Amino acid sequence: MFAEPQQEHRWLDKLVGEWTSEFECRMGPDEPTMKSQGVEVVRSLGGLWIVGEGEGEAPDGNTSKTVMSLGYDPRIKRYVGTFIASMMTHLWVYNGSLDAAGKVLTLDTEGPDFSGQKLAKYKDIIEFVDDDHRTLTSRILGDDGTWSQLMTAHYHRKK
Repeated sequence: MFAEPQQEHRWLDKLVGEWTSEFECRMGPDEPTMKSQGVEVVRSLGGLWIVGEGEGEAPDGNTSKTVMSLGYDPRIKRYVGTFIASMMTHLWVYNGSLDAAGKVLTLDTEGPDFSGQKLAKYKDIIEFVDDDHRTLTSRILGDDGTWSQLMTAHYHRKK
């Protein structure tokens, strides 16, 4: 029953630490780009999971809090996880894979579209620029079958 960390779990350890972040996002296709800043603390849970707790400015000027969990399920050979935020009621469930170079983790999920009337497909993409700089890009699949970028965040490791 007790699992031993594998290579895929050790990749997640690259996320562990304290980070500052700068975000650029659009709340809809015709909405202006908004910028905000935040911090995130990522810790390991037994070497098998990471838990990232973030805090930053929400688009409405209030403080938002987020929690992301990520792990690797060797049974299905996929990265799995969740995301929740203080400004939304949806539980985002991740299922993803790492590219062959070991730099880009693409997490597929579903959530409310901009109308709030139906679910849409999303991709959250974590890419390491170097050990102390990573990006998170969020994309949504439109009704026309094309992916549109919603948000880009740059995370820099606190020294």
